[in-house]
Amino acid sequence: MSVDATPETAEPPTGPLAPARPAKPCANCGAPMYGPFCYACGQPEKGMIRHLASVMADVADTIFNVDSRIFRSIPALYFRPGFLTNEYFAGRRTRYVTPFRLFFFLCVIAFFAIQGAINFTSIPELGLDQVQEGVSLAGIASAQTPQELDERTQKFIAALEAEKNAATNSPKAAAKVDKNIESAKEKSQARRAWLLERAKAVADGKPTPPDPSAHASFEFDGVPWKPTRDNTRVSWLPDFVNAKLYATAQHAMENVDAAKRDPSHLIAGIFSVLPQTLFVLMPLFALLLKIAYLFKRRLYMEHLMVALHSHAFIFLSLLFVVLVTLLSNWAATHAGALVPLLRLLYAAIWTWLFVYLFLMAKKVYRQGWFMTTVKFCFVGFCYMILLSFGIAGAVIASLAVT
Repeated sequence: MSVDATPETAEPPTGPLAPARPAKPCANCGAPMYGPFCYACGQPEKGMIRHLASVMADVADTIFNVDSRIFRSIPALYFRPGFLTNEYFAGRRTRYVTPFRLFFFLCVIAFFAIQGAINFTSIPELGLDQVQEGVSLAGIASAQTPQELDERTQKFIAALEAEKNAATNSPKAAAKVDKNIESAKEKSQARRAWLLERAKAVADGKPTPPDPSAHASFEFDGVPWKPTRDNTRVSWLPDFVNAKLYATAQHAMENVDAAKRDPSHLIAGIFSVLPQTLFVLMPLFALLLKIAYLFKRRLYMEHLMVALHSHAFIFLSLLFVVLVTLLSNWAATHAGALVPLLRLLYAAIWTWLFVYLFLMAKKVYRQGWFMTTVKFCFVGFCYMILLSFGIAGAVIASLAVT
């Protein structure tokens, strides 16, 4: 009797009918691995012990999901209102960046761009970009002697005159500089009058008049308020919490005084906490949509997808606003002929922002023009109130924390 057997020295069969090679076993449970994840225990084949470039690529993909899909998602997001949201609802999700990752990616990029624009954009008309201490409108208003007042006023006006001479191609920028020069002269005259009044009171032995530049930052019913251990104390809180409240109030008052001298630090602080504010407002905006479209019987998560795409579009629009603003500042000095075109583009971006959100509501929720207009106004009004409170909270947080 013959037995079919393959000699040990024979080569294994090859070709399409050849048996599959044994799969690599999972390092955790020993089950065969047929892909990047184990079907039995779910452990991934890749670990952290590999080249750093490979690890960082996976981290970037996890956070931003930036790949070829971004080039399909960004144009559709900006030029086709409601398209990405409807595609997501229809189940065609793999083609585009997911709503949350798209929102997160544009949120991060937009706020870095805004902060960069604040740091690199000169603001001569506000008198805030002077490097020397006291050389600003606030510095003029706080001078303590006539000599110091004259020195600060001359330096500030000289800096503005230099800025005006540089802006030869922008009559509007030159007019703003002229306005600030007049404001500086008015503040200088007012400060000189107070200094003379104070000197006369000292010579006559009378009480000195209050310094206008040292007034309290807050007033309640016309009474100045400053933090003390008593007026910041809450009786039912422990002592260490009250001590923290007092220290926080003092720190906030110091930041208020510093913001009067240079508001750019306060603006930067606001933007540093504003992303958290928008993350808090995101579910509330979706809740507003749920209320407005209650009878559409849509799930809350559907409204959340609308909110994510709406805010992603807003961040993308802010990116374009920053870009056009920087180009306008450059054109004002180097290419004055482009300024009218850039202004028109700037206005078009802001107009498209509101038109887009309206059209998005129309295409996603599929209601008539009248009902869409009514609900768009309702949601917009309520959201603006929420946003106002959110920004106020961001201001308070920036004063207390930064």
